[in-house]
Amino acid sequence: MFGWFLAVAIAETAVIGLLIVRLARGPSVGDRIVAVNSIATQASLIVLLFAVAADRVIYLDVAIWLASFSYLGALVWSRYLERGLL
Repeated sequence: MFGWFLAVAIAETAVIGLLIVRLARGPSVGDRIVAVNSIATQASLIVLLFAVAADRVIYLDVAIWLASFSYLGALVWSRYLERGLL
């Protein structure tokens, strides 16, 4: 069972690698914001998988906080860009 979780976590890490490329090469600031938000979402999925594999409930709180703050960060950046301050 742990091997399955490890394989999915490695796949999620590979997706993060592709998103880092998008973050570096993104043609616009909006693309970079979406890439950062997606990286945080993938990282929270990795923490969630680790919580299930380690059978530790406390890590679920970390995953929820990470996902909610990444969403909040994307909203703040979008609002900042909408006002034309960047």
